[in-house]
Amino acid sequence: MKAGIVGLPNVGKSTLFNCLSNAKAQSANFPFCTIEPNIGVVNVPDPRLEKLEELVNPERVVPATVEIVDIAGLVKGASKGEGLGNQFLGNIRECNAIIHVLRCFDNDNIVHVDGSVNPIRDKETIDIELQLKDLETVEKRLEKAKKAAKVGAKEAQLEVSLLEKIKEALLQAKSARTVQPQNEEETAMMDSFQLITTKPVLYVCNVDENAAATGNKYVEQVRELVKDENAEVMFLAVGTEADITELETYEERQMFLEDLGLKEPGASALIRSAYKLLSLQTYFTAGVKEVRAWTINIGDTAPQAAGVIHSDFEKGFIRAEVIAYNDYVTYGTEAKVKEAGKLKVEGKEYIVKDGDVMHFRFNV
Repeated sequence: MKAGIVGLPNVGKSTLFNCLSNAKAQSANFPFCTIEPNIGVVNVPDPRLEKLEELVNPERVVPATVEIVDIAGLVKGASKGEGLGNQFLGNIRECNAIIHVLRCFDNDNIVHVDGSVNPIRDKETIDIELQLKDLETVEKRLEKAKKAAKVGAKEAQLEVSLLEKIKEALLQAKSARTVQPQNEEETAMMDSFQLITTKPVLYVCNVDENAAATGNKYVEQVRELVKDENAEVMFLAVGTEADITELETYEERQMFLEDLGLKEPGASALIRSAYKLLSLQTYFTAGVKEVRAWTINIGDTAPQAAGVIHSDFEKGFIRAEVIAYNDYVTYGTEAKVKEAGKLKVEGKEYIVKDGDVMHFRFNV
């Protein structure tokens, strides 16, 4: 669960990363810890976790997390190794999702690498470099698959067909994510290619303070451009957010946010959007020792959810005791939930819902 921050030089990537690294200033319950200088584990803000903490009063609370990577700035020619191109493309390949920062503000004091502010052009510059790198990957794979298909390998024939569709899209300057797999086999095959432009994208429009609550014309241009992509768009005054994190008290930060017409720091919304982008959801375990948020994929079954805690839980899964989050809050304790008949016992086929509070029974 790793999201990489990408963009041209001087668009606000590192400021955004540093802003996320100060998440501790926004809420004592959501600290941030740095693993390496350019990689950080950011906690997913979740008011439900705070409510469960209030009800259970555990010894400790463990939130869900997303890993954020500050990737080197991209320049034209990166696909051929220009600038830090190879490092950039290697780092982004390891990520599950892309946070693409676009400069959407005018400021003569901050030099734009291409001389003028144009988020559409900037997006296309990065898209082309990523597409060229994917084209290189596809052509190499296609050559191997064609050789295998000649000797009658059925899977190789399917691979050739899919790779040719992807190649055609890339040659038309379209990302690989625009090619829709027709069945589960093609979906699995597409995943195995590990192409950069199949990764889900969150476009972050970096605006100035005046547009922090409303956005601006550049944001609308980006929204219109990506409306047919499977992507999210949000706007954020990155510089202003960085200023807010420098304030010493929670009250000062809230006053600043209110003056801007914002309910919460944009960094919190961004972290949640990244979590959503990765098709993730949360379930909870709640006991006196620990209240914890566990990250699973949307659509995971109860045994798969149990396996996130420990592989033995999945192997020896017997049943799950499930309380809907709203029921837990309504009745206040697990005992009262049971008395009200709201605790459900679920088997292996149960699809976990976002916010479920769960206990697992297993035997290995």
